[in-house]
Amino acid sequence: MILLDTVTFLWIITGSKKLSQKGVELYLNKENKIYLSSISFWEIIVKYNLGRLPLPDKPTKYIPTQRKLHGVESLPLEESDVAELEKLTKIHNDPFDHMLICQAKARNLTILTPDKLIHSYSVKATW
Repeated sequence: MILLDTVTFLWIITGSKKLSQKGVELYLNKENKIYLSSISFWEIIVKYNLGRLPLPDKPTKYIPTQRKLHGVESLPLEESDVAELEKLTKIHNDPFDHMLICQAKARNLTILTPDKLIHSYSVKATW
């Protein structure tokens, strides 16, 4: 089961060439369940509202539509995910990444991300 980092999801829905070959293979493999966290949805809305992420429509409409079009399931945040924060070593200061890492750890997911800092944590991550 694969948890998409926010940037990975954005690259998938825009057809970006920045997505790694392994990432493309994992995403296209029908045996993999692919998730987008509600944390990523939150991050996208925050960046959109700050004017740092242009989108063709409001994120509350655009992201769920794109998620469904690309066969990506929504992953809500649970208390058990948040509880992982107690054990998380802070290698960097991105709260969105911290919660994605915690979700992946709590649910035994692999994060698909180009972010080298996420790969530094004790979490399953690939690129």
